[in-house]
Amino acid sequence: MTFRHHRFSYTSLFFVGLPLCACGSSEPAPGTGGASSGGSGGVAQSGGGTTATGGGTSTGGATSTGGTGTGGGTTGGTGGSVATGGSSGSATAGSSGSGTGAMTGSGGDTGGRMGMGRGGRGAGSGGISNGGAGATGGSTTGSGGAGTSGGAGTTGGTSAAGGASMGCGSANTTSPCGTKGTMCTLDVSGTARQYYVQLPKNYDASTPYRLIFQFHPWGGNADQALTMYGLGSGLGDSIFVTPQGLDAGSNGAGWANTDGVDIAFTKAMLADVQGKYCVDNSRIFSVGFSYGGMMSFALGCEMSDTFRAIAPMSGALYSDPSCKGTGPHVAMWGSHGTSDTVVPIDNGRAARDKILQQNHCGTTTTPVDPSPCVKYDGCDPGYDVTWCEWDGPHGIPSFGSSAITAFLKQF
Repeated sequence: MTFRHHRFSYTSLFFVGLPLCACGSSEPAPGTGGASSGGSGGVAQSGGGTTATGGGTSTGGATSTGGTGTGGGTTGGTGGSVATGGSSGSATAGSSGSGTGAMTGSGGDTGGRMGMGRGGRGAGSGGISNGGAGATGGSTTGSGGAGTSGGAGTTGGTSAAGGASMGCGSANTTSPCGTKGTMCTLDVSGTARQYYVQLPKNYDASTPYRLIFQFHPWGGNADQALTMYGLGSGLGDSIFVTPQGLDAGSNGAGWANTDGVDIAFTKAMLADVQGKYCVDNSRIFSVGFSYGGMMSFALGCEMSDTFRAIAPMSGALYSDPSCKGTGPHVAMWGSHGTSDTVVPIDNGRAARDKILQQNHCGTTTTPVDPSPCVKYDGCDPGYDVTWCEWDGPHGIPSFGSSAITAFLKQF
């Protein structure tokens, strides 16, 4: 059956056992993409009082959208000052105490990454996965102070020390939407959105897990995407989130991301999962083919402060035409068929180039396995870009599952 849409024409075929597509006669034109969105900041906690020699501290200020925390007054007597504020991408430590005591305070960093070059965390800190900055206060008793830690942004769960989400240690050990046909629902700006959350077989609420989003192609659905990428066997020690797209035209559901609705949906899913389950906030990934690849590119552009890496196949910038390639770096494994007539390879290359720009990569490449993949030279350390142009149509290459599995396992 042939379907047409304002972005591209789509004819369902089958290739290597998966639903694929070939195009009509016209080249696709990018439609309206999603708005770049950052999480909103949480409210800073107030500083505690001091006893004995310390004076009272003032309260921390409220953060704006991912902005900097303010606040922290000075203590009287011999008490130190309490100053905090997690600015986006950095951690600011405050000190408190009287006599010889001191505390290490902290702010959260956008993306909640520990040791990934995105800002560290001090003791007693609250990092923000995608949004507001943590704030610290604390009180001194005699000679020492203990810090308390910051609040979470409204989008993205709060991370604890080591990049673990607030769901670590939760009593939730099973998912109500972990089996095919049983989906969870979230209200996102008045629209009911559905998705699956699958936990590892031997899920342990004290262990932070890799989190992988799986986005289906245009005309597909979440049920299909549960298995179409073949990642379950090699990456079974991961939490999988598999969402259902909205109607995107004559061919059915997709990821048009009009007015940023699908970016907002992703943030809402992420916050929900981080709050209920134990997620390693430094290992959040997105995989997708066709429209799912386009959504993965959009996340690489708009949420690269949160996503560690993306793996788009036959994608383009149709879900985010405004991608400027100036965001934080994000690692990528991508593929595109050289004879793709649904999403021309030049459009895939244009999307790839935005990620190369973000990662400050060079123009030369080195061959890597599997052939014909190459890795770009000079990218930011830890943020490599692997690109595989293979001799085929609009589809998933035969090596896709194994190559993506190996790519994600390195993190």
